[in-house]
Amino acid sequence: MSTLGIWFVGARGSLATTATLGLHALAAGLTEAIGCVTEHPELDRRGLAGYDEVLVGGHDVVDTPLVKRAEELVAGGVVPQHLLRLVGDRLAATEHRLRHGVENAGTSGRGQRAEVERLARDIRAFGEEVDHVVVVDVSSTEQPYSPDDDTSSWSALRAAWEAGRAPLPASSVYACAALLADAAHAGFTPSTGIDLPALRQLAHQRAIPFAGCDGKTGETLVKSALAPMFATRALEVRSWTSVNLLGGGDGATLADPAAASSKTRAKRSGLDSMLGRPVDGPMHIDYVADLGDWKTAWDHVRFDGFLGTRMTMQFTWEGCDSTLAAPLVLDLARLLGRARAAGVLGPVPELGFFFKSPYDSDEHRLAQQWEALTRWSADCAARVERLTGEPDS
Repeated sequence: MSTLGIWFVGARGSLATTATLGLHALAAGLTEAIGCVTEHPELDRRGLAGYDEVLVGGHDVVDTPLVKRAEELVAGGVVPQHLLRLVGDRLAATEHRLRHGVENAGTSGRGQRAEVERLARDIRAFGEEVDHVVVVDVSSTEQPYSPDDDTSSWSALRAAWEAGRAPLPASSVYACAALLADAAHAGFTPSTGIDLPALRQLAHQRAIPFAGCDGKTGETLVKSALAPMFATRALEVRSWTSVNLLGGGDGATLADPAAASSKTRAKRSGLDSMLGRPVDGPMHIDYVADLGDWKTAWDHVRFDGFLGTRMTMQFTWEGCDSTLAAPLVLDLARLLGRARAAGVLGPVPELGFFFKSPYDSDEHRLAQQWEALTRWSADCAARVERLTGEPDS
């Protein structure tokens, strides 16, 4: 029996495939844990599942085999050819633990409830092979969702289903299934997911930890380090313009202005907070199919120095979306798996280090987020050791 199960929503996508292949490579000692925050010497690793103690399963609405998807990533320069050759058999074995997801959020209340129950059964069956399951949503970004009275509480949601209404977006259908299967949840996209009163209430009732939202992997990561620099150096930022070019499936999804608005809202949310006031400057996300799984961000910052001298800072961030994000989703799964074992419940704001818009936290400064994460990790590790009867080291 393995210690931890990671259940990906969007299991056949670029990010989940990269993370799964990378996990197998780490478990076999074929690659270094570069980019894995949980391997940092300042972060307490006691009680975390080893890479060789993790199983992967998941839901997706496409049927492309994982090995085929990995071959596409090799062709795009994302995954090294030799690693696919060495762990291809393990990817093929993971294939047997993938299940079909939700084509839509349900056309009726009973239909949506049935979908939730089906997904939950899949996760429960997977959970029989592991001690704890963490559901990680890495699916395509949804359009913004406006909650109504149907999602004001768990009882209201169930009543809406009985009345024939289907109030949940797809990401929340998956999140509800995770909770009913007693799995922790990480929302790595800006979609609504678990962030509804009804589902938060259910998480507390079932004593389940969760974290989100929208993984902080590239340009926003840089902002969370640079913006506090301007603020503490007393340099007044006048404008901060961001242009993001994305390829791949995520870029294609964000070509829809409605979906893009969810992303830009998450990317923008922390900047004004870190600078202490609203700052002018447009933010663009543009789809460039030729980029494939790669992304480029260009930022132009105008600021005033002493005597009102106007100055400019520019930076360009170019990276591979999947390989930037993959180690972080493995980190989140390991940390939430341990949190589940420690009896942590509800939102975990200390995991805000990983997110653009962290649940229940207004802290966006990277250094402060890191301090909160390391303190929480040590406390969580100690709680697990007390519960298991092992002495603190």
